[in-house]
Amino acid sequence: MGECGEDVNANLISQSTGDHQLDKAIWQWMTWDKNPNTRAQIESLVKDGKVKELRERLCHRMTFGTAGLRSAMGAGFSLINDLTIIQSTQGIYRYLERCFPDLKKRGFVIGYDTRGHASTNCSSERLAKLTAAVFLSKKVPVYLFSSYVPTPFVPYAVKKLRAIGGVMITASHNPKEDNGYKVYWENGAQITAPHDKEILKYIEENVEPWSESWHKSLPDYCSLAKDPLDDICKSYMEDLKKICFHRDLNTVTKLKFVHTAFHGVGHDYVQQAFRIFGFPFPIPVPEQKDPDPEFSTVKCPNPEEGECVLGLSLRLAEEEGARVVLATDPDADRLAVAEQLENGTWKVFTGNELAALLGWWMLLCWREANAEKKDIKKVYMLATTVSSKILHTMAQKEGFQFEETLPGFKWIGNRIIQLLDSGMEILFAFEESIGFMCGTSVLDKDGVSAAVVVAEMATYLETKNLTLNQQLEQVYTTYGFHITKTSYLICYDQAIIKNIFERIRKLGDDQGYPKFCGKYNIVNIRDVTTGYDSSQQDKKSVLPVTKNSQMITFTFQNGCVATLRTSGTEPKIKYYAEFCALPGQRDFTLLNKELQNLIDVLVEYFLEPDKNNLKRRSL
Repeated sequence: MGECGEDVNANLISQSTGDHQLDKAIWQWMTWDKNPNTRAQIESLVKDGKVKELRERLCHRMTFGTAGLRSAMGAGFSLINDLTIIQSTQGIYRYLERCFPDLKKRGFVIGYDTRGHASTNCSSERLAKLTAAVFLSKKVPVYLFSSYVPTPFVPYAVKKLRAIGGVMITASHNPKEDNGYKVYWENGAQITAPHDKEILKYIEENVEPWSESWHKSLPDYCSLAKDPLDDICKSYMEDLKKICFHRDLNTVTKLKFVHTAFHGVGHDYVQQAFRIFGFPFPIPVPEQKDPDPEFSTVKCPNPEEGECVLGLSLRLAEEEGARVVLATDPDADRLAVAEQLENGTWKVFTGNELAALLGWWMLLCWREANAEKKDIKKVYMLATTVSSKILHTMAQKEGFQFEETLPGFKWIGNRIIQLLDSGMEILFAFEESIGFMCGTSVLDKDGVSAAVVVAEMATYLETKNLTLNQQLEQVYTTYGFHITKTSYLICYDQAIIKNIFERIRKLGDDQGYPKFCGKYNIVNIRDVTTGYDSSQQDKKSVLPVTKNSQMITFTFQNGCVATLRTSGTEPKIKYYAEFCALPGQRDFTLLNKELQNLIDVLVEYFLEPDKNNLKRRSL
């Protein structure tokens, strides 16, 4: 028997595929993996001669995207499983050991959601315990939550406990087959360069599992393992009071709210947050309030998809007479909101629309609390560059500061830390994919706090005889329509994606960037993949260059802005388009039609979906 496996089939791993790299990878997997389910998957593929699939599984490794490591659960070095989580954690341990002499004093935080995968015996809780085992085996204190938690609890705990860093095992709103490994630095923000590249290097240098790394029961009895759940939950709820401004109204409101946890972790925590704000409990969707790794009542576990996945919530709201529905995604770091209109139909707000409301609300509350006491020029709001420019327009009119970052809250969180360190005050930040940060207790998106803040905003507006939608119209009356459309096309072939973007870069004169997209004149192009920005005097992008992902932004003569980018977590080419109208431009139908026409041309001319076999968004 092999040292790292009790049933290594010597005959099997001695078989040659004719590919030296693959043969070595097969030998490593069969020698190192102690999970019988995933070992059996590779063994079966070898016996069946599935060389192509073996290469895909074993000859590639995961890289850090906008939300850490994320992939399907299954056997292979390119997927999420016991072995790749152990390897990743060993690499992180070695890197942290180099960076922090006090690692063994300050410790490491680990949280997890409720995902599970029966065929591989791979669950988030199991992966979290293996992660803990690696650190504990090296005498590093571990704060391992004893039960599932919202993703925001991990960065919150890292800051509160002054830990070296943290990991959250989650794939958020991805399909049920996926899982992920989200890494936070000591500052409570997700890791960015150079840490991500350095960690990957250390993972490569520590791929063979240490014998103690497989002891997943170690957290159950090791004295260095601590459960922070009660203390962190109590502290988090106490800090929520910092963004509660109208508790007196909340305690007497007649408004009802429905909440769905989307089969994830959010139910208990949203209930507690409502009580902290003085509300009665929101009405839970009974079929979706408890964890279910199969996400059995929804076609996909992503509330961002809108009304088509919110059916149970909307029906319950109608039965209960609740006007507002709040939907947290499975790891409770994002929030979708729907409101019943006067005509009985439901409006599901986009992330950009919710941000317009939340930006208005957080500024209003700040002004009420700080009348003539603080300099508004030191107040900031932030958004990712693919999100609506509504906060930028607000900032120009109201006098606060606005900044944009690359896509992903890891960029927002790290920039906020810099601003806080220089004495600035941050009210709000968001990304268009329904990710919101109210206040700075958590330096990441947080669906729990966003849910209760939206409830308080709706309660306040009710006292003014206004709905959320009516207030949104007032925001657009003041600052101008900011009409946004966001969608995606699916492509599983990375070579095709690369060719699409390379073609775009050569569509212009002399094989340079294009000056037109069909009939639409392009006035500026920013390409953060190559570092090019035609609007800058030196033609260099102000935003950081990201060579490992594709993202090009086009500014058109008609006032529209559109971005094409690859997803950091899913096999998608996403597009984001916005028409920023002046306050006097009130013909919404005309503006919306102009934006849609541009999008149609953009997709056909630049992406060529039929030629490239791209699958359009559908449910």
